[in-house]
Amino acid sequence: MKVRNKMKHRAIRLGMIILTLTLVLAGCATGGGGGEKKVKLGILQMMAHASLDQAREGFLAALKEGGYEEGKNLVVDYQNGQGERSNMQTMSERLVANSDIILTIATPAAQALVEVGPTQPVLFTAVTNPVSAGLIASMEKPGGLVTGTSDMAPIADQVALLLGIKPDIKTVGLIYNLGEQNSVEQIDMAKAALAKAGVKVVEMTVTSTNDVEQMMTNLAKQVDGIYIPTDNTLAAAAQTVGEVAREYKVPVVAGSVSQVEEGGLATYGIDYYQLGLQTGRQALKLKVLGGTAEPKDVPAEYPKDLSLEVNEEMAAALGIDPKSIKSGK
Repeated sequence: MKVRNKMKHRAIRLGMIILTLTLVLAGCATGGGGGEKKVKLGILQMMAHASLDQAREGFLAALKEGGYEEGKNLVVDYQNGQGERSNMQTMSERLVANSDIILTIATPAAQALVEVGPTQPVLFTAVTNPVSAGLIASMEKPGGLVTGTSDMAPIADQVALLLGIKPDIKTVGLIYNLGEQNSVEQIDMAKAALAKAGVKVVEMTVTSTNDVEQMMTNLAKQVDGIYIPTDNTLAAAAQTVGEVAREYKVPVVAGSVSQVEEGGLATYGIDYYQLGLQTGRQALKLKVLGGTAEPKDVPAEYPKDLSLEVNEEMAAALGIDPKSIKSGK
């Protein structure tokens, strides 16, 4: 009788062990119970404003399309540098130590991250000239661990758009942050286009969003129109730009769609959500996300989707027919 009881107890214990192993293996197969490997994505964003936020959102949307979703098999560590280089340095060190792949948003963020010496793939977006910024060797062959998308806007087309809005424009104002390399390069291109058109230029520079209202006001009093590049400081103060433009009835052409939506009149430019999608689809080609490529094998790209954006509410405030902007007449 005792032998039978012992055998019965052993059978029960063996059955419980088998059941436990079966459940564990089933959980691993389905991704339940944390069995599925999670990819750790670090994100370093220079500062918060609509354009950069949209680029981040587009990137995450592309990863979701590819089967990587936050809360399931993707862990996101989002860091916002608030425009401070010292913040971005510390945040870069953290992300390099704890991430499988990193997204950097805007030139200063990308430079800070690369200076730390990453050992994992790095994507950049909202970087105007990644070659001169020292991030990659060339657009076609990035080399190393870094690739991504440039937000180089069609500067000559944007300047032509501004000059076409008011046929009597004689003086154009340029406003930007002199400390942003991406802005300086765009301004140089804008000045060349304006010089070719025989238009006088007045420049104003800012160091932070706190300067924007005063400098915009000074500029608006002197010019017939204003051009603003995809400058992060000006983008963060786009509503202030719009308020001054309304008060002084000065048309503003800006570098990106979101800048126009928040305070400009028009642009032929970049939708940063689409740029983020484009960057995310590059990331999905990499081995770390189930693809077959290394970053050095994925060419960096320019924006694929450019559009004419007109802020009709601003046009009405300035007494300009939005149809005339869209038709180019």
